[in-house]
Amino acid sequence: MWSYIGGGIGNLLAAGGVVCIALVILAVSMNISLIMFKTGSMSPTIPTGSVAVVKEISADEIRVGDVITVDREEGQLPVTHRVVEVHTQSPGEALVQMKGDANPIVDPGMYRVETVRKVLWSVPELAKVIVWFGNPYVLGGISLIAALGVLWAFWPKKDEGDDASERSGDA
Repeated sequence: MWSYIGGGIGNLLAAGGVVCIALVILAVSMNISLIMFKTGSMSPTIPTGSVAVVKEISADEIRVGDVITVDREEGQLPVTHRVVEVHTQSPGEALVQMKGDANPIVDPGMYRVETVRKVLWSVPELAKVIVWFGNPYVLGGISLIAALGVLWAFWPKKDEGDDASERSGDA
């Protein structure tokens, strides 16, 4: 019975690995990534601690009402807010005015963009889980459990015939 349980767990882990590989390939080929929200400027739509799936789009595709992430100058974190105005400049370039849903006023200044990351959907509270899994002790524990699983999977097994020969030799 234990061999069936172990085999089932191994199959589940292998299937999970295949799913992860497929998701990575899709994400890279479709310019999709994840962002975590550290502030509440988009609450209640996207609360603090959420993780959002974002897709890179060109400035020509931005529409009023979209929630987008704009990269700022070096040393500053990107900003994710709702688009309130779009002014097309040249093909592939736009000036965008944004505002956080929880903010009383629009962001100061406009953002000149060629590409942005559009929020497709978000999951509240998922950032806390991701940060927890990033803890070195948690990662070390997961690595240790994985190593023990590999060791267990490849450890030489006793054949049932070996048990019978040992018993007959003992008698």
